[in-house]
Amino acid sequence: MSEASLPELSAEDRKLVTLARAARGRTGGPDGAAVRDSDGRTYAAATVSLSSLQVSALGVCVAMAVSSGSQGLEAAVLLTDGDAVSRLDLQVLRDFAGEGVTVHVGDPRGLISTTATT
Repeated sequence: MSEASLPELSAEDRKLVTLARAARGRTGGPDGAAVRDSDGRTYAAATVSLSSLQVSALGVCVAMAVSSGSQGLEAAVLLTDGDAVSRLDLQVLRDFAGEGVTVHVGDPRGLISTTATT
């Protein structure tokens, strides 16, 4: 993931922040995420942590996009108590959408601290 200067978020990316905050807030989980696919559709989710199933918030979003027939992603937002996107989540994003996907990472309040690309 290459670092980029923090640009002003577009209206579409601010929508992803709102969706990620709402997903995290509904579950009280550690992470909330949202993605926008290449057709402009959005998917939002929180981390799933069951005794029989563990999936990151970004992993759930990508699974939802894939199962909906999406062909790629334009952007992703991860709101987390941590400070970075995991290597596994970056690999999931790359496997599905390739290089060049914008990834905004922020705190649970939606304050974006890092913007990068896959």
